[in-house]
Amino acid sequence: MTVRAAAATPRARRRRPVSDAIVLTGRTIRLTRRNLDAVLTAMLLPIMLMLVFVYFFGGAIHTGTEYVTYVVPGVMLLCAGFGSANTAVTVTHDMTGGIVDRFRSLDIGGTPILAGHVAASVLRNTVATAIVFGVAFLIGFRPDAGPLDWLAVAGILLMFILAISWLSACFGLIARSPEAAGGFTFLMMFLPYPSSAFVPIDTMPGWLHGFAEHQPVTPVIEALRGLLLDRPVGDSAWQALVWCGGILAVAAGLSGVLFRRRTA
Repeated sequence: MTVRAAAATPRARRRRPVSDAIVLTGRTIRLTRRNLDAVLTAMLLPIMLMLVFVYFFGGAIHTGTEYVTYVVPGVMLLCAGFGSANTAVTVTHDMTGGIVDRFRSLDIGGTPILAGHVAASVLRNTVATAIVFGVAFLIGFRPDAGPLDWLAVAGILLMFILAISWLSACFGLIARSPEAAGGFTFLMMFLPYPSSAFVPIDTMPGWLHGFAEHQPVTPVIEALRGLLLDRPVGDSAWQALVWCGGILAVAAGLSGVLFRRRTA
């Protein structure tokens, strides 16, 4: 290789962040296929919770409609959030396993590395959410959404998965071990409970209303519920987009800073 060609190679590498991200997305998906227990947990846990709430507790919870109709949007978000939160574990595993040093020696930047994890998370969780939908149909969920409503549902879910995946990447960069990063999955597992996911907010204690009404999960659930059931959405849709867009912007920017500090 000539001196001129050798000098041009790093510059050419730096001009291909998109192709790097695509290759690293494929790598993350292949690693996911080898970790079937995590995949099955992310898919089966929301389904089991939905079955438990519908068949064990649904008869005692009054929502003004069939409980399966009420609970499915919340379970969808629980599935998307829990699955996206696993990105923290995969990012921490890479940061502590030495593979990032090898990537950097190949002149691959932090953005393609993290984008590969996030893109793989979006693909995984899209499949998992579709499976939850399928099970919901089997147990009696019958939405009234039209074509535009379904597009809006898909857009909001993708925005939420993307935002939580980037936020998970930030936690993965902060955590010092995969076990510590797993704590973020607990947070995302807990967050839908103090919201309108499983019971109406007005049935909760008064001191909890403020948090339940103004946390990020509630407007997303209300927007999905309104779109799927062909009910007025009100301010929920734009509030959901503002929350998701804000989380995405902050997390994506912060992840770059954290990656540079972690690898300095």
